[in-house]
Amino acid sequence: MEWFLAGLVFGALIMLLFCYRRRKEKEVITEKLKESFSALSLEALSKNTEQFLKLANETLKAQTQVGEKELEGKKELIDQTLQVMAGEMEKVQHLVRSLEKDREHKFAELTTQLKYSAEQTARLQETAGQLRTILANTKARGQWGERMAEDVLKLAGLVEGINYQKQKTLESSGSRPDYTFFLPRDRKINMDVKFPFDNYLRYLETENKDAQEECKNRFLKDVRARVREVTGRDYICPEENTVDYAIVFIPNEQVYSFVHENDRTILDEALKSRVILCSPVTLYAVLVVIRQAMDNFSIEQAAAEILSLLGSFNKQWEAFLKSLEKMGKKIDEAQKEFNLLNSIRRVRLERPLRQIEDLRREKGIPVNVLLPESQATAEAAVAEE
Repeated sequence: MEWFLAGLVFGALIMLLFCYRRRKEKEVITEKLKESFSALSLEALSKNTEQFLKLANETLKAQTQVGEKELEGKKELIDQTLQVMAGEMEKVQHLVRSLEKDREHKFAELTTQLKYSAEQTARLQETAGQLRTILANTKARGQWGERMAEDVLKLAGLVEGINYQKQKTLESSGSRPDYTFFLPRDRKINMDVKFPFDNYLRYLETENKDAQEECKNRFLKDVRARVREVTGRDYICPEENTVDYAIVFIPNEQVYSFVHENDRTILDEALKSRVILCSPVTLYAVLVVIRQAMDNFSIEQAAAEILSLLGSFNKQWEAFLKSLEKMGKKIDEAQKEFNLLNSIRRVRLERPLRQIEDLRREKGIPVNVLLPESQATAEAAVAEE
């Protein structure tokens, strides 16, 4: 029993020793494996690091080359952009210089225009003062109205003595209109150029509102009175072969507009009284219509004369055709007579001539031999020719 226990203990010790030894061997092997793995890891890491660095260098080199190419392309693009910008800047500078020159030129022109406008304003003021002086005088005012009318007449192409006459006294009434215009079919229309400006000038000169209103009303009243005065002067006269209207010339557009704006009934009342109020522009239109009517009437008269002449020519042409027809018939008859003479008569006359020729040949008489009496007759005929 003791031996059994001792053997069991000895076996257990042997087993422990064996396990311990195996453990030590295992630790040694493990340590060797660790050392081997560490060496292998370091070697692999070293190789991987070299490969990684090589790959990184190659990649960096490739990327650097690509970057250099991109940078070169961007540099060229930047250079081109800078060149374009330089060209545009040059254009802008050129434009600025041109604008500066143009501005200087415009300022010089503006200065000249301002000087010219100042001179024209001064002249206009002087002319307005002279015009105010003229309009203040009744006689001078009438002359000024006639001068304005003359300018309009010239502009419309009317000629004195042909299209109109001045200051011609009417035989039936003794009135003397300033102008008498000739219309088609010996009709006429009279025009007066005198117009009341006194109260209108006072209206312009005064600055008081009440005084202006009073002057305006007086002026409009003067216009109505002027229309009635022209109506009573027998400018519309059937005995003188005038039309049913007369013209009153207002020699200023501003005055005409003033009348129209402040009392439109004046123009209507004037038309009812068969008086036409005309400004320079409306008078020009009326005169152009008158001239056109005269031209059309002249053309119509010329056309009527031409038609009359064509009628006379037609009659003469018909007579000519009749005479020509008769002559043709006579020529035909003469042709028939000629044909008769040239055929039948000629044959009948040539027949005895041939017989005479045959007889001459039989007798042996030469052609150039003539009897003395016949020779003398021939010589006389030649002498007469």
